[in-house]
Amino acid sequence: MIDWNEGFYSISKIKSLLDEDYEVEVLSPDGYVPVNYYIDKGIWDEYLLEMEDGRTVRVNENHLFETEMGWKFAKDLCNIHPHTELHWNILCDDGWKYGKVIKTGDRIPIVDINVEHENHRYYTNGISSHNTGVGKSLFMCHVASSCMVLGKNVLYITLEMAEEKIAERIDANLLNVKVDELEKLSKEDYDKKVARVKKKTTGKLIIKEYPTASASVTHFRALLNELNLKRNFKPDIIFIDYLNICTSSRIKPGASINSYTYVKSIAEELRGLAVEYTVPIVSATQTTRSGFTSSDPGLEDTSESFGLPATADLMFALVSSEELEELGQIMVKQLKNRYSDPTSYKRFALGIDRSKMRLYDVEDSGQQDLVDVGQVQASSNPKKKFEGFKV
Repeated sequence: MIDWNEGFYSISKIKSLLDEDYEVEVLSPDGYVPVNYYIDKGIWDEYLLEMEDGRTVRVNENHLFETEMGWKFAKDLCNIHPHTELHWNILCDDGWKYGKVIKTGDRIPIVDINVEHENHRYYTNGISSHNTGVGKSLFMCHVASSCMVLGKNVLYITLEMAEEKIAERIDANLLNVKVDELEKLSKEDYDKKVARVKKKTTGKLIIKEYPTASASVTHFRALLNELNLKRNFKPDIIFIDYLNICTSSRIKPGASINSYTYVKSIAEELRGLAVEYTVPIVSATQTTRSGFTSSDPGLEDTSESFGLPATADLMFALVSSEELEELGQIMVKQLKNRYSDPTSYKRFALGIDRSKMRLYDVEDSGQQDLVDVGQVQASSNPKKKFEGFKV
C-alpha cells in the first residue's frame, strides 16, 4: 500500500515534486485529479481576483475562471471602469461566491499546470480555474480562418469555449490584430481591415455553441439540415471543439460503460456523419499523462480511448516545450495518415503567435533539430505518489 500525503502547496512546489517523479493529484470540483505537467508562461500583466471572503488569485489576462455564465477570461471579468463595481458569481470549493477582478498594473511571472480530466479544472486557493493547454483551439481557429481565405464555407461547433470567444479568435487571425486589442480598434481602422479581408476571403463562417457534454451527431445533423434549409449554407469543412466532450447518440448518458467504448462510439458516429455529408470533420482530443511529458508522443498516448485513433483517418500531435515556447514555435508530429505516407514530413515546426491566434511557416533551419528520439525510458521501480494537493 502506498501512503498519500495531503496538504496545501504552491504550483512551483508541484513542479519540484513532478521533477522528482512523484505522482501528484490536486483537488478539483470533480474530486482529486492527476497532474500531467507544469508550464512556465513567462512574464505577464497581473490580474487579481478578489473574492468576498478575502481569497485572492494572481493570474494573467487569459486565465479562465468558472462563473455562473460559463468559463470567463480574467480580462473579461475585469473592472474596466474605475467607478463601477463589477462582481461575478464564481465557483469555489464551498459553493458559488462573489468576486471581482482588477488589473493591478504590475507584471509578474505566471505558472500553471495541466490536469488529466475531461473538465480541465482544479481549485486554486479554493477557486475553480481552467488548466493550461498546448493550443488545440488555436490550431483549429487558424485552420478555420485559412479555409475561409481559400473560399471555403466553415462550420465551427464549440462545446468548450463560448462562441463569442471563438469568433474573437478568428477575427484576430483574419484581421492580424492581437485578441486583446480588437475592442480598441477605431471604426476607421476596423472598416479598413474588414474591407481588406473581404477582398481575399470569399468563404462564410458559422459558429454554433452547445453546452459541454450535451450534443451528439443527432444535434449536428439537425443543425446541418437547418442551415441548408434556412440559410442555404453547406459547409466545406466542420470543426468540432472537441470530440471527448461530445455525447454518443447510441449510448445513453449514465450508462455503465467504459471510456474506451464510449469515446470510440463518438468517433465512429462523427466519421459516419462526415461520410454522410461528404465533408471533412476536424476535432481534437487530449493525451495521456505520459504523452504530456513526452517530446515524442505516439498513438498509444491518446487519452481515454485507443478506439479514437483506430477510427480517425488523419491524426497528428501538437508538442510544446519550454524551448519551443522561447522560440515562439510548436512542433507537429504525424501519428496516422490513411491518405499519404506518414513518414514523409513526419514532424515539423510551425511558428505560433498566440496573441493573434496565428500559425506561420518557419525557415528550413528551424526543422533541423527535429529528430526521432524514441520513447522515454520508464523506471522499473514503482512510481512515487503524492496526493492531495490543494493549490
